Amino acid sequence: MDFLTLFLMYLCSVLAVTALLCLCSASKESFLTRSVSRASQVLSLVIPTQLQRVTHRALHRLFHTRSCLFVVLHVALQAAVFGEYTWEVFVYCWELQFHLLLLLLPYLLLAGNLGCFLLCSRANPGTVTKSNAASLVKVYAYDGVLFQRGLVCPTCTVEKPARSKHCSVCRTCVHRFDHHCVWVNNCIGARNAGVFLLYLLSLTATAAAVAAVTAALLIQVLLLSNIMHGTYLDAQGQEQPVDVAFLVQHLFLTFPRIVFMLGFVILLTLVLGGYCSFSLYLALTNQTTNEWCKSRRFGGSPHLPSQPHDRPLVYKNIYSKGIWRNLKEIFNPPTVLERKKK
Repeated sequence: MDFLTLFLMYLCSVLAVTALLCLCSASKESFLTRSVSRASQVLSLVIPTQLQRVTHRALHRLFHTRSCLFVVLHVALQAAVFGEYTWEVFVYCWELQFHLLLLLLPYLLLAGNLGCFLLCSRANPGTVTKSNAASLVKVYAYDGVLFQRGLVCPTCTVEKPARSKHCSVCRTCVHRFDHHCVWVNNCIGARNAGVFLLYLLSLTATAAAVAAVTAALLIQVLLLSNIMHGTYLDAQGQEQPVDVAFLVQHLFLTFPRIVFMLGFVILLTLVLGGYCSFSLYLALTNQTTNEWCKSRRFGGSPHLPSQPHDRPLVYKNIYSKGIWRNLKEIFNPPTVLERKKK
């Protein structure tokens, strides 16, 4: 097995782990949780019962209660990447006389990302309480499909406004509920959806900037060494032209930590870019993640109990008001007074 194959296996494993961790923030019952649950059922005959209980408690505490573990992991990953960028990439780029603004761009984006992270994690996402439930009910109309009038949350004992949902992790109902994000340890709702979108955009831009500067450094090193136009001796002692596998192996042997970091950051940029594109699509169409998932699962229940069976129930997004007004609503959520004026 050659070096390029091993390196591609490393990149695929990093992508799989990164995507798996990002999926954990998509819903309360994450893909990882379901997979572990199914695996535990298969292995229940060989795993001791006490060990199963400990594992179940740990997973429940991790994904079904508010925990700072993913916040710590988030900060640790950023610290590791920027530590390597500072002590390795920045120093080499400075010696090669890269433009200072280009080298400082990742730090500027990081500062903006940390600011959005703090605002998003500490903000009230739009908690529905007994004092504001009556007013929040008037903000959005009920579509009669995903949201119906008169439903009361059995836990909070308040009437559920349209587009709201009870979060079992935060143990409260959230207005215009999108999802519970374990990375910021908070729900994403009407009052912090805009900041969360900025957080995603800045995080993606930060990873892309680090990857771009690091890739530019490695390309510059190859150009200065003239190795790209040379030859090398293979295992049989025959002279071969330089190929991609040899270049990657040369860079890995010369800058192993930088190459590992670059592979991780590139794949992280791709994963974050995909999720960021999806979030932008939801914002521009005035949908939430909760509504998007419910509308996709709705095909399994073509009728509601209150609907006649001869009339098929069709879901339609009644909240979209056009691209610009939808985007404005993310950063300036409507109030009861605004809706009355309309």
